[in-house]
This record gives sequence, structure tokens and C-alpha cells, in this order.
Amino acid sequence: MLNRVVSRAFSTQCKSGVNSKFCVILGSQWGDEGKGKLVDILSKDYDVCARFNGGSNAGHTIVVDGQRYAFHLLPCGILYPKCHNVLGNGVVVHLQTMFEELAQLDKNGVDYSNRLFISDRATLVSNMHREADRVSEEKKAKGGEKIIGTTLQGIGPSYGSKVLRFGLRMSDLVDWELFLKKYDKFITEAQYYYHVENFDKKGELDELK
Repeated sequence: MLNRVVSRAFSTQCKSGVNSKFCVILGSQWGDEGKGKLVDILSKDYDVCARFNGGSNAGHTIVVDGQRYAFHLLPCGILYPKCHNVLGNGVVVHLQTMFEELAQLDKNGVDYSNRLFISDRATLVSNMHREADRVSEEKKAKGGEKIIGTTLQGIGPSYGSKVLRFGLRMSDLVDWELFLKKYDKFITEAQYYYHVENFDKKGELDELK
């Protein structure tokens, strides 16, 4: 019975999603499944390429005209001139990483103006989150616990602060003076929850500003 169901599913006209109005690519494992490569292949035929979750712990390298692009946060549709790219509200965004990736495009003359959009509800990844990631892993290792083996990009702590409702959103950056107050409160809460003692607040604020 299962074989017949699977056969019918693969006999439809939308195996790849190219013939549908939209296509969703999901992974059922813990990464390294080739999702980025598949998105890259399909993006050239779509008007919009959107990420709905995750952050800069992802990774896919693309080579175009001899130029190598290493993307961790940006949707790879950014390389196709007609494709608009979206970081949705479920994405956790480390702005510093995003600008590093955009610098690759600037260097090679890739025009992405008016083609990159970020949800104002997307969660902002702070360097505090990254530090929390590191502290947590080191604490586990010293205590003889099994470490998670994260990429130390602060993804878990970012989602943690979102769920605990003290995280920052992209929209908070619109009003800088108000952001400073929210940032101070965020740091206080993060240090309490994540047990991070030393953190360079000024350094990150300079980067974000």
C-alpha cells in the first residue's frame, strides 16, 4: 500500500516544484542535506527566495563565473538578478554576518539593491548569544557532559531569548535611542539566563550603529 502511495506521489507533475507557484524545501535531518544546493538550482526560476527560520549556522558555497560565494545567512537567490530575497520573521539575524556576506557581492559587482528584504519581526542575534553558546558548551565539557557541538553562532540562545520574550527584533533598531534602552535590558536578562559574566556591550553597539 505504501509503495502505491509513494508511486502516485512521484507521478504528479510537481516533482521539483518548478511547475507550481511556490516550492518549500525542508530538511528532516540535522543539516548537511544539500538544501542550499537545491534552493540554488531552483531559485533561478522563481521570483522570490525566502528563508523562514534558522540563522547563520547554515552554510552553502556557490561558485558562479569562477567566483566563490560562502553564504550562511543570505538566501542564495540573491545571485539571480530577477529574484527577490526575504529573511522572514522566524529567521534569527546576525547583522554583522549579513554585512560580511553582502561584502562578497559588492566586491564582485553583484547588484542586490531593492532585492533583499528583512522582516521587522525577525530576531536580532547579538554577540551575547554567541558568547552564551560558547559558555554553555565549555561548561558542559568541563562538567563531563556531552556537548551539543553547536556552530557557536548563537542560534539556540537567540531562539531561547525569543521564547522567553526578552529578545530583540529587527524593528527595535528603527529608533536608536529606544533601542539602547531595550539593549541594556536585553543584556541584563541574557546575563541572568545564560550566565555570561564578561561582555563587550560598547563594542557590539558600535558595530550595530
